[in-house]
Amino acid sequence: MDNLIFFFLRWRPWMLFAIYVVVGCMMLFGSNPYQHSVYLTSANDVSASIYNASNSVTSYFNLHEINEDLQRRNADLELEILSLKDQLTKYSEAQIASQYTPDSIFSRYDFVVAHVINNSTIRPHNYMTINKGSIDGIRPDMGVVDQNGVVGKINVVGPHSSRVISLLNDNLRISCKIKGSQQVGSLVWDGNDSRYALLRELPRHATFHKGDTIITSGYSTTFPEGVPVGIIEREMKEIDDNFFTLKVKLFTDFSQLSTVRVIIDRMSDELKKVEEDPEENKTNH
Repeated sequence: MDNLIFFFLRWRPWMLFAIYVVVGCMMLFGSNPYQHSVYLTSANDVSASIYNASNSVTSYFNLHEINEDLQRRNADLELEILSLKDQLTKYSEAQIASQYTPDSIFSRYDFVVAHVINNSTIRPHNYMTINKGSIDGIRPDMGVVDQNGVVGKINVVGPHSSRVISLLNDNLRISCKIKGSQQVGSLVWDGNDSRYALLRELPRHATFHKGDTIITSGYSTTFPEGVPVGIIEREMKEIDDNFFTLKVKLFTDFSQLSTVRVIIDRMSDELKKVEEDPEENKTNH
């Protein structure tokens, strides 16, 4: 109590001064209209400044919640975009598959549209990976083509993806022939230029011209007969004089592969069974 009395005694002049100032201001602004309007205007300006400062501080502390909300909205938008892309992809695949009618040379075949997700073109043994697997009906040894021609053959199959032996792999040989002819040779890549391959072991009596089209022979369940491969660029010198070797410019641009089709032969099981068990159809006497 003594301390409180001492405080008032010590600061009494200043307290009296403050009281006089407040009373004087009240009398000045209360009785004079002009000063009263100036007071209100100034008070509004001060209040607005205080409110703006307070709002800025509050907004700063709310930035974390705002940022989280934006992140959630962005995530929702990204999921929606991915869903739309998936729908567009399925629609595009359906359109590509519908281009093949039952009256075409592929009438016994089905197609699975896939996208190339990995591809190599500069190695001696090139492979590619597609985004379709066993759950889509893909099995080893199925042929793979694009809109231009032969791409390769399925090698390894997983549930959701598959590996393809590229035509640019010197371990892959494809039975081919000159369009309009029945003379068959083996198409193989020589490991040099991704734009070219060699048609080897073509019989010497076969006739051909530069620019003739090379197609698949159909002598396997991998590719139907007539799938385009490329055109004859020129004749190559062959060690064995009984055969021709032709340099073939490929239709497929392997550096630009994106969408491919896997060929499903509905007769493959039957054909393999007949070829593997030739004695099965013999009659016992």
